[in-house]
Amino acid sequence: MKRLAPFALFAALFCLFVGPLLGAVLPAATTTAPPADKSPAGTISSTITTITGIAISPLLGTGVYGAYKYVRASDEDRAKLAWYAQPAFFIPALLIALACAFKDTLGAVLPAGWKKPLDILETVENKASGLVAAGAVVPFTMDSLRGLVAEYAAPAPGATESTGLAMMNLAAIDFSWLLNILTVPLGIAVFAVVWMASHAINVLILLSPWGAIDAALKSARTALLGLITVTATLDPKIAAIMSVAVIIISYFVAGWSFRLMIFGTAFTWDYFTFRKYRFKVNASANKVFSGAHLEKVPLRTFGRLINEPETGGLRFAFKPWLVMPERSVEVKLKEPFVGRGLFFSSVRDGEYTLFLLPPRYRGHEEEVVKTYNLSGGVKDAGLLKAWSSMRELFGGSATKTQVT
Repeated sequence: MKRLAPFALFAALFCLFVGPLLGAVLPAATTTAPPADKSPAGTISSTITTITGIAISPLLGTGVYGAYKYVRASDEDRAKLAWYAQPAFFIPALLIALACAFKDTLGAVLPAGWKKPLDILETVENKASGLVAAGAVVPFTMDSLRGLVAEYAAPAPGATESTGLAMMNLAAIDFSWLLNILTVPLGIAVFAVVWMASHAINVLILLSPWGAIDAALKSARTALLGLITVTATLDPKIAAIMSVAVIIISYFVAGWSFRLMIFGTAFTWDYFTFRKYRFKVNASANKVFSGAHLEKVPLRTFGRLINEPETGGLRFAFKPWLVMPERSVEVKLKEPFVGRGLFFSSVRDGEYTLFLLPPRYRGHEEEVVKTYNLSGGVKDAGLLKAWSSMRELFGGSATKTQVT
């Protein structure tokens, strides 16, 4: 039974990945497609749903959206479609998404660490495809709103004035130009918020040592994308409501998602550039991430751990959102030591995690101990229990770690 488990998991993931594509293609290929809703509500609903779907999984979403546009277009119009709606793009994109599903399936049975290089590659891919989608696909999608503005701004037959959505006149002032300016930035802002929340799943997979958890996280994200896509073919307005709910939730977790994104970026940069071979611990200040038990500082906040020779203490300085005015907190230690983990190390005080050290610190744990005068030295940290680990990854209370 255990030998069949990976194949069953892969089959489930395969269905989740191809489901959105089939939902987009089959209505056009095998049935009579329902008439498109050309009303303002229908156009806006379709635009919101498309942006949200692409943001949830940029590579898969862009591939599915491109395939949908290609299948629905006539033979004469296919050559005029944008590059993302051409087979040369969406077929490789969907194959890469399927390969990622296969990777996560194998990861459920592989030893911890064997899948991490591929997880890092996928994290980089998610960042790159997110930039491509934000810079190309979203503006193309927002053209539908601008087209709606232009359509409703056109004068009706026999009319002497323009009417409709674009012509919201106040004291004879035409605000259609303002709508044109706001559509693309608004779409990119919505995309960025949802993408950060979705990208957090890639980083959680990167940090998790259990392949089964990786597959569960990926399946949940793909299932959400498939649900929104299939619902959009049945009732665009319901899909838009679901998308708005996703956008609202993403907005409220934006800070957590942003900090996790920065941590994942540092992790992948250190890994691909072999930073640990060039890195040297600075005697006065070093860049680290806050742990779950550093008071008055959110988990995984990027900042500097500073030595204060005049007081003999430590201080953590950071800028919220990396650009806000700098803040700092005093660090009080009782039983400090460096816990050497499987993928990255941490500065701990007894059973609590105070700071997370990026991979560049691997092999430099002894230097960290000397620099910050950590009385407990370096100890090998064992793996956290699955439930406790997930609590800490999602920002819950840090848990006890077995150390030797």
